[in-house]
Amino acid sequence: MNTSKGMIIVDLYEKEAPITVNNFVYLAKSGFYDGLIFHRVMDDFMIQGGDPLGTGAGGPGYSFQDEINDKKLVKGSLAMANSRPNTNGSQFFIVTKESTPWLDGKHTNFGQVIQGMEVADKIQKVQVGAGSRPLENVVIESIKIYEKPI
Repeated sequence: MNTSKGMIIVDLYEKEAPITVNNFVYLAKSGFYDGLIFHRVMDDFMIQGGDPLGTGAGGPGYSFQDEINDKKLVKGSLAMANSRPNTNGSQFFIVTKESTPWLDGKHTNFGQVIQGMEVADKIQKVQVGAGSRPLENVVIESIKIYEKPI
């Protein structure tokens, strides 16, 4: 994930969350995320993006079921943002807090940052206004998908 603050590399959990990973890969490969912003940023908690409206209310025009798994939401986790159960679409967040047990079982964890956590940490420190929206746009420039070597 290339952002205006640097690159974040994530390992996706295709076995634990196949529908979610497939959706994310599809949207990434289609360029859906290119140019979108991190519209919600909370220091020592998370950074959230993937909304084409940039308000927290947008998505791809469809939703899909949760894939709750045993992966705990800890620092570096990539998870789906949702408004209630089974309302996943395109919005995701990266956890910047050491652990978030109150989120376990409520959001599909579908990946882990393996490189560039310092970039997510830098993003969480930007100045924000109302609704935890950054005062300066932090842009998702592109998301590239690479196959893991066997």
